[in-house]
Amino acid sequence: MKKIILLIAFTTILSCKTEVEKKIDYAVISGKIENTDSKKAAIYNQYTMKKIADLTIAEDGTFSDTLKTATDFYALRQDKNLTDLYIPKGSILKIEYDATKKDSTVQFSGSNSAINKYLSDKVFVTKTTTGDQKEMFLKDEADFKAHLLKIKTAEEDLLMKTKAISENFKNNELKNIKYTYLSTLNKYELYHGYYSKDRSFKASENFLDELKNIDLENENDFIFSKGYRSVVENAIGTDATALAKKDSIADDIAYLKLTAKIKNDKIKNKLLYDAAKYGVTYTENLEEFYTLFTNNSTDEENNKEITTAYNKLKALATGSPSPKFVDYENYAGGTTSLDDLKGKYLYLDIWATWCGPCIAEIPSLKKLEKEYHNKNIEFISISIDKMKDHEKWKEMIVDKDLKGLQLFADNNWESKFIEDYQIKGIPRFILIDPKGNIVNANAPRPSDKKLVETLQSLEL
Repeated sequence: MKKIILLIAFTTILSCKTEVEKKIDYAVISGKIENTDSKKAAIYNQYTMKKIADLTIAEDGTFSDTLKTATDFYALRQDKNLTDLYIPKGSILKIEYDATKKDSTVQFSGSNSAINKYLSDKVFVTKTTTGDQKEMFLKDEADFKAHLLKIKTAEEDLLMKTKAISENFKNNELKNIKYTYLSTLNKYELYHGYYSKDRSFKASENFLDELKNIDLENENDFIFSKGYRSVVENAIGTDATALAKKDSIADDIAYLKLTAKIKNDKIKNKLLYDAAKYGVTYTENLEEFYTLFTNNSTDEENNKEITTAYNKLKALATGSPSPKFVDYENYAGGTTSLDDLKGKYLYLDIWATWCGPCIAEIPSLKKLEKEYHNKNIEFISISIDKMKDHEKWKEMIVDKDLKGLQLFADNNWESKFIEDYQIKGIPRFILIDPKGNIVNANAPRPSDKKLVETLQSLEL
């Protein structure tokens, strides 16, 4: 009889434990930030790179929130302070720091505090060992690889000497460190060419031999390691470039075709979505791009988002009326609306003072403005800087001697005009005809010879 009673009791306890475990589908984060005027901080999902919550910071610097996203890795952004966090479901983590010197004052307590301290220390170790990025990428192949191995060893040493970290996390993190090393190797050719100003630079044939024969469908590594995701994306991208050349198709179409062949749905869905969330706004083959995506993505939430973007983009077809902006601040004085500019072709440059590629286009844009000065075309630059950078916008117009019509958008990225054009990245260029209809919602850049060909085909 006692055995039966004990068995019933044990079963009851086990059942209760199972029910509790089922209910813990969230994590809790709290903390205190000293010496900050910030009223808000933001939490990002590091897997999707989406903001999932705005944290309210009280007068005394404290905050707390519950996280229900299906990830273990997050990032906390408070002003310019960014902190990587590991908060699996069931965790209760507290973070405290001084906003004026975050890296030297940050402290963690609660669940997985040792792992979070490791992640914080890792940022410092990596940054210190890396040194100047330009100098690193300008090294020759042998010295560059030796430098990367030094970084890799420093990260591994830090991990191994950190106590109270589970073996499971440690094993996954060792692989992540290796994948990060490999993904940085992948960047060498591009970055060395950029910094040395030799765009024709090619790495030696065997430089990337360490990247051969890597399994591209390891779901565990894909979820855990940003470095592994980068390796997978680069491998598919390299093959896509070859396929595009072989079959005379666009690179983005080739990438989607190869991604569609991945058998693991979680990996395939994320890669398809990552390619589409920005790519759908830039592709020159909208219908084919969208069909490839929807025929192969099985994530309903992703499909809904891309379909919404696709439907908006269809309204931006050549000949369609352009979305409008109203009463944008004009640097020359007063305000300007799109309707004020009818009668001329309009070449719009969407940019910001913080955007390096935007600034790189300025010399080509100024040259173009000079060549077409007496033609029936107006060059308009629309800044999507935040209001806090308003004076910086004015100063750059003077410092760079910017020509054309200089306008300031009413709500940076959230401006309706920017959203209507589905602008996800800048610089972005738009060509509109004298009647206010779209010629090209994604026009070539000023530095692209295709733009001159386009302008020469118009009656200017």
